[in-house]
Amino acid sequence: MREIVYREKSRIMDPGDISRAVKRIAHEIVEKNRGAADIGIVGIRTRGVALSQRIGTIIGEIEGVEVPQGILDITLYRDDILTHPQPEVRETDIPFDVTEKNIIIVDDVLYTGRSVRAALDAIIDFGRPNSIQLAVLVDRGHRELPIRPDYVGKNIPTSRLERVKVCLEEVDGYDAVVIEEAVEE
Repeated sequence: MREIVYREKSRIMDPGDISRAVKRIAHEIVEKNRGAADIGIVGIRTRGVALSQRIGTIIGEIEGVEVPQGILDITLYRDDILTHPQPEVRETDIPFDVTEKNIIIVDDVLYTGRSVRAALDAIIDFGRPNSIQLAVLVDRGHRELPIRPDYVGKNIPTSRLERVKVCLEEVDGYDAVVIEEAVEE
């Protein structure tokens, strides 16, 4: 039986590209929400957290305020949880009231939309926000649910046989976005 492995096909974003995309997303969030007074940012584990912290820091610098930030683990909200015999559940930490806030959910890659659906369910368990918006570094298409991001760093058309790998300094030691292709070995 042949094993499927992935290898880098192309590098789509370098550290400068990622930095510019994150800054643009932060500015767009401030513009759309007319400031930062009523927003809270929640990152989906793992790389969404690092991105949300970067975005929150930039918004704080732009607006001169501290932006409420949280961490969301969606493991127990996933619709495929039964296919994982021992799912690893990690801490969710949303240290602010989401009620009547404009919540920005941040993730690294938007693909089928199922992770975002799980995040929506999780956020609603914390209260009733005024709105929930979605920011992603990469939108690769292939949606299975009617979910659309409000803020996108880069749209990358891919095939279903490819993977988009986001590497961030805080998690991986470097910043890059690459497309990997499946190869049989």
